[in-house]
Amino acid sequence: IRRQAIKELPQFATGDNLPRVADILTQLLQSDDSAEFNLVNNALLSIFKMDAKGTLGGLFSQILQGEDIVRERAIKFLSTKLKTLPEEVMTKEVEEFILTESKKVLEDVTGEEFVLFMKILSGLKSLQTVSGRQQLVELVAEQADLEQTFNPSDPDCVDRLLQCTRQAVPLFSKNVHSTKFVTYFCEHVLPNLSSLTTPVEGLDIQLEVLKLLAEMSSFCGDMEKLESNLKKLFDKLLEYMPLPPEEAENGENAGNEEPKLQFSYVECLLYSFHQLGRKLPDFLTAKLNAEKLKDFKIRLQYFARGLQVYIRQLRLALQGKTGEALKTEENKIKVVALKITNNINVLIKDLFHIPPSYKSTVTLSWKPVQKADASQKRASEDTTSSSPPKKASAGPKRDARQIYNPPSGKYSSNLGSFSYEQRGGFRGGRGRGWGGRGNRSRGRIY
Repeated sequence: IRRQAIKELPQFATGDNLPRVADILTQLLQSDDSAEFNLVNNALLSIFKMDAKGTLGGLFSQILQGEDIVRERAIKFLSTKLKTLPEEVMTKEVEEFILTESKKVLEDVTGEEFVLFMKILSGLKSLQTVSGRQQLVELVAEQADLEQTFNPSDPDCVDRLLQCTRQAVPLFSKNVHSTKFVTYFCEHVLPNLSSLTTPVEGLDIQLEVLKLLAEMSSFCGDMEKLESNLKKLFDKLLEYMPLPPEEAENGENAGNEEPKLQFSYVECLLYSFHQLGRKLPDFLTAKLNAEKLKDFKIRLQYFARGLQVYIRQLRLALQGKTGEALKTEENKIKVVALKITNNINVLIKDLFHIPPSYKSTVTLSWKPVQKADASQKRASEDTTSSSPPKKASAGPKRDARQIYNPPSGKYSSNLGSFSYEQRGGFRGGRGRGWGGRGNRSRGRIY
């Protein structure tokens, strides 16, 4: 009888009754009976086609005021079903209504809910233009609360910033700038890099931050405190670019251990410095004193020497291997290691030019290689609003990232080891999220 009633509910969805029917159906999404749950989904979709705004009114009413289980399932319904609806249903007016109501919900969300709403909004046709993506970036910046004081020892504060930045990264382009995020990372995050804490077990939080900064640096616009921020980036890079160990008179190491070369960290920092350095090309020659420049060149030279050894070892290990042989875990790791070391090699060569050059382009080791330059491709998409840009894939490519830990000995025959960084999700479920919703604990909010 109950299932029959659900089937017949859409018949009563006429005129002023429709939002009420949508509200009732949304409440019924809490059903644990799979057959009943499917009937509710189908009924909601059928009234969506009658009056999309009215149906959305019922859904958003429950998202804002309903029980947790209803709210959760209503959000998931929107994130999975909206993209299946035809264009004649998802009109510009309907999309504007979704954006307006979503902004109300985003005032108080958990991390998981925020990601789902970003998925919903980024799928709307009207938000796939330059101005649309700019709106989304501003929404994310608001959630990230970039005006607040950054607390590196607060896992929730760090987690919120990273989760928001991950949502923003695919939106950036030559026309939608990352300046606000890059500035915040340079001014507040880099100086506190070593003291960052994370709720995600097994995550190399420092590398995660540096990778996000590197990805954003390509799309940074005009920056107010460029020289100051470039200096912060330069100082952090120096921490990972060791000086050569002192040698005894007989030419042997004077007892000091060989510094460990952190290739993954250096790739990110060097790439970011190279990108921002283009905006102030005389930084190394005019903004540093001669002694500091000389020190930097010595560090670059030492790193480059070690780099050549590892590149030769990796090429030798991969020589003659094709097809299936390259798909083994060990060889996949070596391929990534070769990308990292080759990237650093190209960037160091640029900085050795007199004066330093910023012309070379490299694809970051964890990004898929594209035939056309990604930025040019995105720029051309941005100028053609009639053909929406393809969404950046947010799948496994961003999940399993390799960290290359080279051997500490400069001439070691070992290729070093890798560990896998697992991208963490949000902390716990409801009730452990970011903050509270109204009088009921909903977990951490942004």
